[in-house]
Amino acid sequence: MKSGLKWMFLILGTIIGAGYASGREIWQFFGFESGLAICIFAFIFIIAVYVIMKISYEEKTHHFFPVLEKLVGRKLSYVYDVLIVVYLFSTTIVMIAGGGATLEAFLVPYWGGVIFFSVLLVLLFVGNINGIIRLNVVIIPLLVLGLFYALLSFNHYNHHSWVLDLTKQYNWPSAFTFTSLNILPLIAVLSAIGKEIKSLKEAKIASIGSGIVLGGISFIYNETLVQMADYLAEYEIPLFAVLKGSPFAIFLFMSVMLWFAIYTTAVSGILGIASRFKEVTNLPYWLMALILVLLMIPFTSFGFANLVAILYPLYGLINLYLLITILLFPILNRYKTE
Repeated sequence: MKSGLKWMFLILGTIIGAGYASGREIWQFFGFESGLAICIFAFIFIIAVYVIMKISYEEKTHHFFPVLEKLVGRKLSYVYDVLIVVYLFSTTIVMIAGGGATLEAFLVPYWGGVIFFSVLLVLLFVGNINGIIRLNVVIIPLLVLGLFYALLSFNHYNHHSWVLDLTKQYNWPSAFTFTSLNILPLIAVLSAIGKEIKSLKEAKIASIGSGIVLGGISFIYNETLVQMADYLAEYEIPLFAVLKGSPFAIFLFMSVMLWFAIYTTAVSGILGIASRFKEVTNLPYWLMALILVLLMIPFTSFGFANLVAILYPLYGLINLYLLITILLFPILNRYKTE
């Protein structure tokens, strides 16, 4: 049970980053008439996470190539190998940009925030990956509780109600693009800990728990943003629109938690790339993290909102094939076995 929850928090820490926690990613994919889409997302997310963890457990993996090879075959796995590295590299840039943008709320200059964020990112890799897992176990429960509290308080104060009208759910296909967007980092991170998973019971707890939590937050978050649709364009980070008018203590707490959510996802991105090239380079994790961060910093000049708007829908479409192979894997694998 304890280990399953540990992996659940690692999964949540990977998904709840700059795009998700800020609300930008949710609004980009969902929006109006998306209640059914979010329910579908939660269901297929649970299946996808369990399949990835099951393969990682059976293959005792320490990086993502064996999992890709199992899912899409050897030839196509080379294509996705490159794609995952590019994805992790570019989305970690988004996280670093998000870290700088978040600190602007405390009057820290954007580039000052980016540099501060980058230094802390490298420092975490001076230890081993157990430090990364412990960070998620501490931060993610606080972030999840904080998000639930902020969103529910906003809706209660403004007397908003949620209605799931099944006759008005035209946006249901976004469930698949939204899930596929998050598939690559999941494969990268869960493959890195495959050799540490002790049983499939851990995979079941982690997959079901993370799917229910993400589904619940996504539904409440999206319904909240729908109520604020007319003036969301004024905010680069929609969460700050939700927090507007909140007590300063709540604003401060959620801003700090948002920053840590961005930080944990950036850490997951660096971990995914570093674990892939660990055998090839034989460099320590901290040095690989330093090199990667130095390469990423110049690209943060594009800005957080622009990076999310351009990259996330693109990756959502590219990864659809991989998502389909994951969802069909249990059926096709059983057929091959028989």
